[in-house]
Amino acid sequence: MKTNDKLPNLVITSGDPAGIGLDLCVMLAFKKFPASITIIGNKNAILSRAKQHKRNLIFTEKIRSHPGNGELKIMHLDYKNPVICGKLDKNNSLQQLKGLKKSIALCLANKFDALITLPIHKKILTTEKSKFTGHTEYIANACNAKGNEVMLLASNQLNVALATTHIALKDIPRQITKKSLCHTINTLHDELKNKFNISQPKITVTGLNPHSGEDGEFGDEEIRIIKPAVDKMKGLGISVNGPISADTAFTPKLISKTDCFLAMYHDQGLSAFKALTFGKGVNVTLGLPIIRTSVDHGTGLDIAGSTKIDPSSLFESIKLAINLVNNQH
Repeated sequence: MKTNDKLPNLVITSGDPAGIGLDLCVMLAFKKFPASITIIGNKNAILSRAKQHKRNLIFTEKIRSHPGNGELKIMHLDYKNPVICGKLDKNNSLQQLKGLKKSIALCLANKFDALITLPIHKKILTTEKSKFTGHTEYIANACNAKGNEVMLLASNQLNVALATTHIALKDIPRQITKKSLCHTINTLHDELKNKFNISQPKITVTGLNPHSGEDGEFGDEEIRIIKPAVDKMKGLGISVNGPISADTAFTPKLISKTDCFLAMYHDQGLSAFKALTFGKGVNVTLGLPIIRTSVDHGTGLDIAGSTKIDPSSLFESIKLAINLVNNQH
């Protein structure tokens, strides 16, 4: 539920401090938005990055529409060590993970209307006790929604959801089941309808194998799993089509007739998505009790602190979060 009847109240995690997240926070300070925005991050690190960009920041505690005049509202997060652009520091990264955990709890408590995440580094956050596979899975687990989450990449040109997310290619076939596909298609339908205000979402499902298996010549997952799942959901009144061979799915004609594609694995869907929309795409996690959007790129360790950083995806993530909050009413 919206925490303020007039103004969406957003929280942004600043991402791994060694990457471009801090640069994006600085750029955000000079972009106006019709929402209150709070950043969870380290004040000193953000000030230091602003100095690199020769920008002056003003910190505020006011809850008001984000003015774009260099003002930022920061919820301070301690870092263990000094931040160096491009140099990962496990202790600092783990502190940022604590900030993510805090932001999720605040959204669940209705203190914020939506969460926007800036990129963190998966490998540095993996410990002996647990493997960190990504924001999507971590947030779902923290929301007690593990197994319900659906990763969607959204843009004005193309929307692509994934049947599987951050797993090795060799593990994908056994992760795709009729039950899991039916759940994903149902979640997509409901969330596109309820959050994106699409009255009758049209979903196109890709095949797993080349040429969608070509009648079982190159694999039979389409025959055994994907088509039966599509037919079952179609029988429940959902407008879903497929499986369509992935090499011909993302054509202008089919894109114009589809509200969202469901790809079987990460690179199958996101290669097409990023080729068409990079910098304008937004990562959205569906199936959660909170609204979560994110940029469509990584930490950018090699360009942190430089003038090569494009904030477009962050700005699109904020715009979409605002729309999703407003769509709730």
